[in-house]
Amino acid sequence: MSTTLREELAQEVAKRRTFAIISHPDAGKTTLTEKLLLYGGAIHIAGSVKARKAARHATSDWMEIEKQRGISVTSSVMQFQYAGKQVNILDTPGHQDFSEDTYRTLTAADSAVMLIDVAKGVEAQTIKLFQVCSKRGIPIFTFINKLDREGQNPFDLLEEIERVLGIRSVPMNWPIGMGRELCGVYDRMKNQVELFQGNDHSTIEVRKVEGYRDPVIREMAGDYLADKLIEELELLDVAGDPFDYDKVSAGELTPVFFGSAVNNFGVQTFLENFLQLAPAPTPRKSTDGAVAPENEKFSGYIFKIQANMNPAHRDRLAFLRICSGKFQRGMSVRHVRAGKEIKLSQPQQFLAQDRDIVDVAYPGDIIGLFDPGIFRIGDSLSEGSSIVFDELPTFSPEIFAKVSIKNALKQKQYLKGLDQLTEEGMVQVFRSTGPFEDTYLGVVGQLQFEVFEYRMKNEYGVDIILNRTPFQFARWIVADKVDASKFRINSTLVKDKNGGDVALFENEYAMRTAMERMPDVKFLETAP
Repeated sequence: MSTTLREELAQEVAKRRTFAIISHPDAGKTTLTEKLLLYGGAIHIAGSVKARKAARHATSDWMEIEKQRGISVTSSVMQFQYAGKQVNILDTPGHQDFSEDTYRTLTAADSAVMLIDVAKGVEAQTIKLFQVCSKRGIPIFTFINKLDREGQNPFDLLEEIERVLGIRSVPMNWPIGMGRELCGVYDRMKNQVELFQGNDHSTIEVRKVEGYRDPVIREMAGDYLADKLIEELELLDVAGDPFDYDKVSAGELTPVFFGSAVNNFGVQTFLENFLQLAPAPTPRKSTDGAVAPENEKFSGYIFKIQANMNPAHRDRLAFLRICSGKFQRGMSVRHVRAGKEIKLSQPQQFLAQDRDIVDVAYPGDIIGLFDPGIFRIGDSLSEGSSIVFDELPTFSPEIFAKVSIKNALKQKQYLKGLDQLTEEGMVQVFRSTGPFEDTYLGVVGQLQFEVFEYRMKNEYGVDIILNRTPFQFARWIVADKVDASKFRINSTLVKDKNGGDVALFENEYAMRTAMERMPDVKFLETAP
């Protein structure tokens, strides 16, 4: 590799920051995403997610059902530049029913921002998403949001993060008051205060100070809040964890920032600190060992497929995370699973549903590839060799329904929609093995059924009928020979989309009984 290309790759990789925002629903994730885009100059007016029926909606919520409900139900990708850094935000659904799409999207991130509601603390979905990040050992940054409302004591929140999530924390700034008393935050690292100005908190002033005992703070905040700030920060200085970059990088310590996304308060400080501390793209595991981003040969993998991003064109995009080398529009790469060379002629970068053709991209960037139906989630693309990146996680569905169409004349559209939405990973599809072929859908959460039904009608013009079944568990069967007659009591044998044998069970007792009766058969939670 030429020195010039090596230097170019090193420079470009150092600029990249690719991260996901994780949270429980309603913690303010979409609002924070919008404000970050606002600072990056990517949007000029931040949409209000509360005004669900207004003409303006959150930029990251592009699907019609998201605009109606005011929630994010699909992961989207946004890219912008700020302070010399190329920022890639993976905005994941907070809704618990969309965990599967979220979990896969997290594999494309180099770090995560964990958003916590100051009043509610660490919530159920945050715990699940944190565990996925923690398993991968990626750095986690915490933003405690909604400081403009009454909330829990900051010390209680830090204690809860450690107790519930098992990770130590280091506050990078500290609130001066809270709710109606909120008048600012003190930046512990830079010795400066960010102060609310005016009765409506419409302007924010940043002032350098000599420390948290500086008379400027007392003058702005009053004796009560100044004394409280001194007392709390003295305690933190003595008993709190010191900042340790190596521990942050290893995912063992989370830097904590306090702010209010809806008021823009603390967001810019957070963004600037985060871009300094968050890691650039890191090596990715593959069958050939770790692939360094500076490796001259291009490589990447598909972590998401989205059909009908532009309903007018009925298009389908595969989202590719670039892992190494330099991507150039029109280049030929090896589609490893298919075993053939393909040309990447119309790559695109995103601001939610807005897209631009991209000519060049580097490790850490996310690009969209037009997909005529050749890609699957987890596919690896590489230049020169057949690198296969570690499989993306799949999850065992917990809710099942039989699916059929109301109008048999729409069979062709029905099969196309079923196939495309299955490829997206929105649902898992299973077919019975008996003389009458029944089709079952499996999902992680109920909302996935609702969105599947909505999209089949609106994107493919098909009305479907979903009948919930009592099955709760799916287990992939590995055996020399499978006897379907053994799966008749509270269970059934079906085939997955690849023709693999899967047993569906109504309860744990039925599953345990089958395992005891067939000791030579392996029952796996995910496809082998």
